[in-house]
Amino acid sequence: MAASAFLIWGLSPIYWKALASVPAFEILMHRMIWSFVFLAPLVLLQGHLKDLIGALTSGRTLLILSLTTLIVGVNWFLYIWAINSGHILQASLGYYIAPLVNVLLGVVFLKERLRRLQLVAVGLAAVGVTYLTLNYGQFPWVALALAFSFGFYGLIRKVASVGPLVGLTVETLLLSIPASAYLLYLDHIGRGAFLHDGTTISLMLIGTALVTGLPLLLFTMGTKLLRLATVGFLQYTAPSCTFLLAVFVYHEPLLPAQLLTFGLIWTALAIYSYDSVIYHRRVLKSRYGTQMNTDEHR
Repeated sequence: MAASAFLIWGLSPIYWKALASVPAFEILMHRMIWSFVFLAPLVLLQGHLKDLIGALTSGRTLLILSLTTLIVGVNWFLYIWAINSGHILQASLGYYIAPLVNVLLGVVFLKERLRRLQLVAVGLAAVGVTYLTLNYGQFPWVALALAFSFGFYGLIRKVASVGPLVGLTVETLLLSIPASAYLLYLDHIGRGAFLHDGTTISLMLIGTALVTGLPLLLFTMGTKLLRLATVGFLQYTAPSCTFLLAVFVYHEPLLPAQLLTFGLIWTALAIYSYDSVIYHRRVLKSRYGTQMNTDEHR
């Protein structure tokens, strides 16, 4: 299930490309509204109504989720805009960098200490981004904006004591109110795509809810059955699919500077993944080894 979630996320550029005739901001507004319509019944079916009410009535939680709503809105808008503006490779690079950005944010804000191999991985990623900037002549702002917005979103969401399904439901609800007003305004001035640009476009705008909610549901169900290390490896499925789409389907040019940068990022991720696996094995060995020793003494 988790693999299916990452596969949907990775292949989602095909969906956004099919909506290229609709402005990215308008797509984002529809995505928020229809995602809430899709997620709200799931909250009820899974018995999370109490959690949803608690999140909406807690001033602290609502404040945190208001902030994450803005961040996820920026992240979603940038991603859709990047796909439909010919920056699919940068979008892929952004989500390759994201795990390393998470590590960096953990050091800066949570005072976590980097293990030696993590430090090497983050260093390689920094070298890759710097090299691309100097040799390609263009700062990869799309990739970094996606990676850091995703990283800050995860960092701040840790503070809110809500699950991913309830949290995203509240976030989409909060943005659905201004989104509805904006879309009604577009319809009033005759510029809205919904119900005006053909049945296919209208159905696809509604379907943005599935692109958002379905992989989240599959991910939350799948992670319960998988080890954390396995989920860590699977997360690279999404940017890998996006990378392949950019090069082989949409024929974005892959210049030598970009290829070297991706090579450095892939090497960094390989080191990071190896370190994560070794670390979790040590933790498990220590935990269960201690438990076994305790049982023997009993």
